[in-house]
Amino acid sequence: MAAPPPLGPAKVVLLAVHFATQADIDSLSSLTAHHATVLRQDLVLRILLTHLPETIKPDVYVPFVLALAMDEAQPPPDRPLDTTAVDSLSDDQASKKVKKLRLLQLSGLNDAINEETDSLTSFLLLRGYRMDEEAGMLSQLPDLLTPFLQHSPAIQTWLVSTVLPLLRRNYEYYPQKPARYSLLEFQNLPDRTAVDYLLAETGLSEDGHGLLGRDFSGLVGPWLYNDNRWKQEPAVDVSFSESNAAMVMSCPGWEKALEWLVLQASKSWRIALKTIEQWDGPEYIDLIDDVNMWFQEPQQRYLDASYAQAALASAYLIPEATTDALEGAYKICSKIASLMDQYSDENLQSAASVLSPIPEFDNNTFPGAKTSTYMRNNLLKASNPLTSPNSGSISLLMALVLSAFLLTRAGVPCTVRRAGDLAFIQDPREQKGELIRLIRNLSANPSKTDDAYWIRARNEILWLHHWGSAYSPSAVGAIRGVFGTVSAEYIEMEILKALLSSSRYILARSLYEDAPERPLSANSVQSTVQNSALAAFDNASNPNRSRGGLKRCRINAFPKTVGKELLSITRIEALLKATHALSDYRLVLKQGEPFSPVVLRVHSDPISIIEKVLEQNAKAYTRLQEFLELGNNMISAGLPTSTQPGKRFPAAAVQDADRLNTEKRIVAMCIEAALKEDDFETAYSYVVSRLGTSTSTTPEGCDDEWSWKAALDAGKSVRTETSQKPTHLGTASGNPEIRHLEQRIECLATALRIAPPSQLQEVLKTFRRCEEQLDFAIKEEAAKEDAWDAAGDLRNLPGAFDGPDPDKAHPSRNITASAAARQADESPMSLFDLSRATARVASKNFTALSNLQGMAQGTTQPQSTEEDDQDHQRMRKRDQLREAATGTLVSGVGWLLGASVNRPANDEK
Repeated sequence: MAAPPPLGPAKVVLLAVHFATQADIDSLSSLTAHHATVLRQDLVLRILLTHLPETIKPDVYVPFVLALAMDEAQPPPDRPLDTTAVDSLSDDQASKKVKKLRLLQLSGLNDAINEETDSLTSFLLLRGYRMDEEAGMLSQLPDLLTPFLQHSPAIQTWLVSTVLPLLRRNYEYYPQKPARYSLLEFQNLPDRTAVDYLLAETGLSEDGHGLLGRDFSGLVGPWLYNDNRWKQEPAVDVSFSESNAAMVMSCPGWEKALEWLVLQASKSWRIALKTIEQWDGPEYIDLIDDVNMWFQEPQQRYLDASYAQAALASAYLIPEATTDALEGAYKICSKIASLMDQYSDENLQSAASVLSPIPEFDNNTFPGAKTSTYMRNNLLKASNPLTSPNSGSISLLMALVLSAFLLTRAGVPCTVRRAGDLAFIQDPREQKGELIRLIRNLSANPSKTDDAYWIRARNEILWLHHWGSAYSPSAVGAIRGVFGTVSAEYIEMEILKALLSSSRYILARSLYEDAPERPLSANSVQSTVQNSALAAFDNASNPNRSRGGLKRCRINAFPKTVGKELLSITRIEALLKATHALSDYRLVLKQGEPFSPVVLRVHSDPISIIEKVLEQNAKAYTRLQEFLELGNNMISAGLPTSTQPGKRFPAAAVQDADRLNTEKRIVAMCIEAALKEDDFETAYSYVVSRLGTSTSTTPEGCDDEWSWKAALDAGKSVRTETSQKPTHLGTASGNPEIRHLEQRIECLATALRIAPPSQLQEVLKTFRRCEEQLDFAIKEEAAKEDAWDAAGDLRNLPGAFDGPDPDKAHPSRNITASAAARQADESPMSLFDLSRATARVASKNFTALSNLQGMAQGTTQPQSTEEDDQDHQRMRKRDQLREAATGTLVSGVGWLLGASVNRPANDEK
């Protein structure tokens, strides 16, 4: 090769600048090889940095730079240098031009270039900045830097931690998004801001959910390989080291990435789940080929622990109470457990079917209610026991996730945090409330008719109580389950109620009566059966016992435990009979609201319901015996039938009196109902047969205010055209008006016997008016008969035989009211006449009246035997009724008449 023409140092420099400007790397390489003493490495790198166009691809000049760095620059063979650019210059002119050159310095623009950085490293870094800023050739930087990775660790660190994340973020992963920062600006960003920028587009579109792990592995992970982004702080927790000089690693940018992950869990848990599923942690970082970098051991421990902690925190922060969300939380737990080499079932469904026992947790690590605050504060702090990655925290989180899943699947939506509150705060009321909601939803499930469904549900509820671990008396206050503070007996009783309400009687008997070890005592079973029956009764809408809710009032499901001799069972049976009896009638207590069974049980006066039945059902009063049986069942059921206020369950001593009192009241109701429907005949028969024969006294404290009123109302009843006709007359008068008045007098006589003293005056007034009406009717009938006899006298007919002597009295074969009127014409009697007549003939009248026997000795002596015979012959039914009524009057109001009932007869003389 021919030697180049001799050139001065100034011309050599100018020629090198010329070749660099023209990107003539071959000529520059030849010039450098021949003038190595002038074109030193630093000078050539400055010339390249200043004058080599940034648009030139690195593969054009990287070999030259690489050879220059190794002092192996060789001129290409058989290629003469073109010195035309400097030939016309003198040395002085060349020197002046060289002095005017403004070559860039190889000094640092940031922390990446310092005094210790060699010239080649500085050149590469500065060249990279200029390529990105001037030409936008960030994607060409790996080609520039990769050949020099072994030259300096700074180049490798810069390429991996700065160039690679920004290159992937702007050109590979999200090329459609405009770049916000240049390479130099990105490198100078605060750590947290830089990571925030790297993850700004992560997970924003559903299409990118499959690339979440890629972003952490390819963006955040490489960014961490820079010691300048790490800090060391004194350890606060002495567990790291016994020495006060122990240091803890921290990385603000990494913490920002973890905060992003936790935030996504609270906003869109699927993003957090996909990220954790797709990235196995800081041990798996995507670097470029031919690059091998490792974290220091403290750094790696910090990264692994903090990543696992953020994953656990994400599970706590999932806000949705759905099975999908809880399955996602469980997958997070399983992933972290597998990263920590712990076994866990990856499928939540299978874990829910197995329900493996979970050991009790240390009270010192998880201090009860205080643990609940850890779910809300400082989730990423190393001191948080819930998220510190260890076997205890993972087991606890899995237990909470599984508990929330069981509740949610059963229709009681529950998040992990809600399950934690139940388990940590241990509020009995809250736990009982959730338990009741759970069992109520189980009872509403369409599968409630399947015994296998209930067996599984019972096992799940019991697992929720203690998480499958045996009870330890020494573990008071320990975290045992979301129902840990609720007694096992209470839980079993609620389950039994649910089984009974779902008609699972055989299963309930096998569990709570036939099992070798009964989970409930006999008393608990009895009370539960009673409460369940009453609950079904209260919720029933149809009073018919064979349908609807009353059909579930089974009180004979446990023959060995719940016998019919129990008072509570007897009352329920009577209540069911009473309710069923009402199902045969139309009954509306409030407009638009049909009668429901619970009304009977809570009614303050259930007997009054019978009155409503009589009002709303025609001819219902004819079924008196059914109503009496209904009232008797109400008393047996313990309903408040007594007139004493506040007395709901009558004692045995007064129950018979209440039955009698209720019977009188019901009879009175039927009498009134019959009168309202113009059925005097039925009302009269009830008065005579039910009230007229009753000699029992009213119980003390319970005034019989119904019977005498009913009898009085019957006595006041006036016959009309719409009144029902009698079905037979018997020995009564053929005149319906007279017969009706006689029956009214009988009713009034009954009212006199049973009315309280304060009401006698009113009854007597009615009695007298009725008697006057009867006398008038009898006289009127007698007058009509006389007129008929006069009109039909046989003696006025031709050829008639002689009739009987009208002066001779011949008694009629059938003494009618008219004949009796012809025998004696009596006027209505006054109150005092009534009393004297009663005293005279009381012993001859109704012997059924117990008080008349004592009055016989106190009556007035008859004047003569002949007069007595005459009175006896002239005795009429009206007189009998009057005397029977006034007999009681003498004993009841003797003080008014001045009579002495108990005085012997001889004292009167």
